[in-house]
Amino acid sequence: MPQVGNTETPPDKSLEQGLKNRHVGMIAIGGVIGAGLFVGSGAGIHGTGPAILLSYALAGLLVILVMRMLGEMSAASPDTGSFSAYADRAIGRWAGFTIGWLYWWFWAVVLAVEATAGAKIVHGWIPALPQWTLALILMIFLTATNLFSVGSYGEFEFWFSTIKVAAIAVFIVLGVLAIFGLLPGTDAVGTSNLTGHGFFPHGYGAVITGLLTVVFSFMGSEIVTIAAGESRDPGRAVTKAVNSVIWRIIVFYLGSIAVIVTLLPWSDSNVASSPYVAVLDRIGISGAGTIMDVIVLTAVLSCLNSGLYTASRMAFSLAERGDAPKAFAATTARGVPHVAIWVSVAFGFLAVIFDYTSPDTVFLFLLNGSGAVALFVWAVIAVSQLRMRRRLEREAPERIAVRMWLYPYLTVATIVGIAAILIVMLFDHDGRPQVLWSVAVAAVVLIAAFVRHGRSRATEPIAPGPVPADR
Repeated sequence: MPQVGNTETPPDKSLEQGLKNRHVGMIAIGGVIGAGLFVGSGAGIHGTGPAILLSYALAGLLVILVMRMLGEMSAASPDTGSFSAYADRAIGRWAGFTIGWLYWWFWAVVLAVEATAGAKIVHGWIPALPQWTLALILMIFLTATNLFSVGSYGEFEFWFSTIKVAAIAVFIVLGVLAIFGLLPGTDAVGTSNLTGHGFFPHGYGAVITGLLTVVFSFMGSEIVTIAAGESRDPGRAVTKAVNSVIWRIIVFYLGSIAVIVTLLPWSDSNVASSPYVAVLDRIGISGAGTIMDVIVLTAVLSCLNSGLYTASRMAFSLAERGDAPKAFAATTARGVPHVAIWVSVAFGFLAVIFDYTSPDTVFLFLLNGSGAVALFVWAVIAVSQLRMRRRLEREAPERIAVRMWLYPYLTVATIVGIAAILIVMLFDHDGRPQVLWSVAVAAVVLIAAFVRHGRSRATEPIAPGPVPADR
């Protein structure tokens, strides 16, 4: 573990711009691929049928629009606080405070979820070690990489993302060859699995139910706008990331899911439990389960790495704006916010303990209390862009390197779509607790925000910075 005792600098020390273009680029590409795609997609396929493709398409469209809006603001004014800082400027200090802390809360809980998931996989290989010990080891390992330098975080994330991207690419290529009967021992399958029992076997309403299942697997796309603040050319990095989000979602999500539902019957029990393993078994790849365990573990480690990075940077940004203890803004000589990292990982490991001691009470509350935060974040991004665009056009039109399509109409449509999803969740058995508890947590944070800032209005100017190089 790096020694940081003698390297502390005053709290106003800026973060190191240590992320290279290839780091940011691969974070943008691989950040959208989480363990939920490899494991959680099976439940969506089983419950919706081939129409799950429409669920992923709708969720993907929502993310594309949100990322376009966030990209517009980030390219114009790169900031480690990302949407929280933009909410400060566009809506009011209370809004930035609230969404910043909710986002920190979300990723701190994710640390516990992913550490537990990773520990379960490793426990299958090393049963002699207790799962909680393995979870602790994983947390310590990735804490060390984050404490060392932002460059080490970027390097680990680069290779984690490379493995995920390569795995998906190989999976799609092999799947397409199998679909057309071009692999040894395979016959062309045609469209029988897509339409044999109807494209909508559970009715049209199942598409919306499937949407609720898959929408949260896209959370994390916005990390690249936070990471770009520590790159050498943040404006260019954000622009490239936002411009690539469409093909990333089409290829990695829609492409791989299309392979699964075309190659195998959606009702197959193996598809429900582990769809990617089922496909690899179908085309005769030996050791498919072990291969997927390695890939899923990589996705888990990637999520742990990014979750710790994101939570610490949001805590750092909140401290810089006076919305968190000043100590959270303290950095090491390498420009790493070590206090914010330790606080985030401490909360994460405390949640891991609750997962083992109180899975049906305290840990369940933590999960439900963060379940709808993704939608809250996306809604705040949309409202912030709706207001910030007017200010950009008035104060600094030359800084608009990325433009939201059909502004303001698509922005308003996105807000309406997010509200509709939240309403549907209220009538869904599994979604209702997530909305209600997330609203309860948000209400507590909102009260704290009003105590600190009152009903502050957005008065800050657009943050200064270099004009984006490529428009």
